[in-house]
Amino acid sequence: MRFPLPQLFSVATAVALLAGTVAVQMLTGLPPLWITLVLTVVALALIALPSRWRWLGYVLLGAAWTIWRADLTLSARLPAALEGEDIVVTGAVLGLPYAQDDATRFDLAVAAAERDGQRVPVSGTLRLHWYASEKTVVPDIEPCSRWRVHVRLKRPRGLIDPGAFDFERYALAEGITATGYVREDALNAATGERRFCVERLRRHISQGIADTLGPGPQSNVLRALAFGDQRAMDEHEWNVARATGIPHLIAISGLHIALFAGFGVLLVRLLWKLAPRLTLRWPAPLIEALASIAFALGYAAISGLGLPTRRALVMIGMLLAANLMRRARAPVHGLAFAVIALLAFDPLCVLSAGFWLSFVGVAWLMFCLGGRGERRSWWREMISAQGVASLGLLPLTIWFFGQSSLIGPLANLIAVPVVCFLILPFGVAGAVLQLAVPALGAPLLTLAGYAMLALWQLLEQIADWPGALWYFPEPSIWAFALAMLGAAWLLLPRGMPARGLGLVLFLPLLVPARHVLADGEFEALMLDVGQGLSVVVRTRDHTLVYDAGARFPSGFDLGEAAVVPALHAIGVIRVDRLIVSHGDNDHAGGAAAVLAAFPQAAVSGGEPERLHVAATQCLAGEAWNWNGVAFRIVHPHEPLSMKNNDRCCVLEVRSGDNALLLTGDITATVEGEVVSALAPIAAHTLLQVPHHGSKTSSSTAFIDATRPELALVSSGYRNHFNHPNPAIVGRYRAAGVSLLDTPRSGFADFRFAADAAPRLIEQGRIDRHPYWRE
Repeated sequence: MRFPLPQLFSVATAVALLAGTVAVQMLTGLPPLWITLVLTVVALALIALPSRWRWLGYVLLGAAWTIWRADLTLSARLPAALEGEDIVVTGAVLGLPYAQDDATRFDLAVAAAERDGQRVPVSGTLRLHWYASEKTVVPDIEPCSRWRVHVRLKRPRGLIDPGAFDFERYALAEGITATGYVREDALNAATGERRFCVERLRRHISQGIADTLGPGPQSNVLRALAFGDQRAMDEHEWNVARATGIPHLIAISGLHIALFAGFGVLLVRLLWKLAPRLTLRWPAPLIEALASIAFALGYAAISGLGLPTRRALVMIGMLLAANLMRRARAPVHGLAFAVIALLAFDPLCVLSAGFWLSFVGVAWLMFCLGGRGERRSWWREMISAQGVASLGLLPLTIWFFGQSSLIGPLANLIAVPVVCFLILPFGVAGAVLQLAVPALGAPLLTLAGYAMLALWQLLEQIADWPGALWYFPEPSIWAFALAMLGAAWLLLPRGMPARGLGLVLFLPLLVPARHVLADGEFEALMLDVGQGLSVVVRTRDHTLVYDAGARFPSGFDLGEAAVVPALHAIGVIRVDRLIVSHGDNDHAGGAAAVLAAFPQAAVSGGEPERLHVAATQCLAGEAWNWNGVAFRIVHPHEPLSMKNNDRCCVLEVRSGDNALLLTGDITATVEGEVVSALAPIAAHTLLQVPHHGSKTSSSTAFIDATRPELALVSSGYRNHFNHPNPAIVGRYRAAGVSLLDTPRSGFADFRFAADAAPRLIEQGRIDRHPYWRE
């Protein structure tokens, strides 16, 4: 007897719940609790009553559940009063700690916290760094170990720039309630560990691969492909992966889980062939299903249980259960059940790009390939699948990452079979066996390493092809919606008329959603790069970058993480000039990354001898004109007797009576020289406050002489320099000058024209304000 699938787990229910969950993500603030309760009551009433409006009940239920969970997570964030305070925390290490030369990063699940012997409300997951110094050696932090550490914390805070990674959204999705660092304290110590810990097993497996295969992609990428351990992959390896479109193989997904579920079935069928009498005792479908889910669960556990992995597990479990109960088992029902299950467990998973790429990718494959009745060769099916996935996911890839690999389908045709039939089976079997039987495991692991190295060398060559990786400007919501419609149009069944016209709907993705500049106009974009500086100046046909943020010993590079993505997001194809004000890391550290992305840029600076890129000396008097906008270097003058900050390259950008003055880190010592060189001073000036608002700069005479309409401060949130200095802030306010600072505004975008006062177009943290952002 066959029973219909309960409406609770239908496709319509999944779509309705998802719609309600997504609607909440568009809010700029969460509603109060009483509204959530009203939504819940109305939703349950609509669902319980037989009505055509039942679908609306599921929408409201999804919204109410998401609001409650989001409010709960945000409420668990570190209280503002505890930011910067010394706190002693005890808790357990989550995941795999990431050890580097200068620091170890790890997540700590808080069990208790106290300040001055009193309990304080710190809970959830902390993202901590333990820095090494001349006096401090960072201990080896084992997964699942318990620690008592002295920390300083702050609320989750990210940089807000066009095209940049939104850490605050990530923190909400991951349950991170605070970030901080471990303070030097003799009482910092491990207090124990959990007995059974899969993460400890993952670390042993990963270390075994590294010891057997040595450094290089045969080890680094293999650990990521097979076990989801991406810690060892360097930036070059990530660039190759992005250029060839294989990050979906690195993110443990349905492909991996289905493969190992299939291994379980094959193993049982081999057992039937060796001992056919066993089928008389146990029904083959039952044992095959149990073996399949056991292999899938085991592999998922040692590979990290990421979001795509959980989706695949739920789908496989649903289909196997339906098979055992002799129920209809259309794959779309498994997909719908997976959506409902994940939203019920954690509705905030929709904040992850992996959620959408995973589910939408599977949905496209089902729509385009799942209903075919004809039998086709495996290679034709693989080509079709790659084409469908690449085209169907292109709008989402551009929306989330601002880039796409044009050679990805070709590279995947080579990589997927090699990974599925060589690297994964031999790599996983070898790494696991090596723990118990090294004599068997090491040869298998070595074979997987050779296959990985050969594949990687080929992928590196493909990644060097011209135009392998394309960057797109930040799309508007309408351009994204049109592209999704275009993808659906193109992927309609054969025989539908005018399918090729769907390509036209992709064209808005190529157009920056920004005002086109006329002659005499320029745009100034002060980026949010923390305790540093970077400003992008654009005219109609030219782009200049002034400073590029910092690069840290850990390898984190603001040029790569903030400046370059912002340039791509605003549609910059070519940077004509890069000016590095002086050699300090917070201004010059990211220059190499900018130059690597835009190698045609001419580079100059105030201290070219201190830079890590080839540059010429900038000198006062140099001037040029782009599209009716005047650029002029006003400092330093020869002879170059001053040092460090006072050799900063100071730039004035001017259109009519409106000007932008970029001063770097000059001090009051040379501010008089700058004022003299500026004459005549523009009637309307926007001033980048010298040295982030340090008390050594911004003299009263300088402020009075420049008479800025607005002063811009680029500094880090709760930076330890206390920039901008309160006395300097008071000095500007006393002169009637308003200040705008990046910790409060995020990036700031200004428009200048010859016949109108400068206009503030957008402030990232204020104008782009989803509910999770402070």
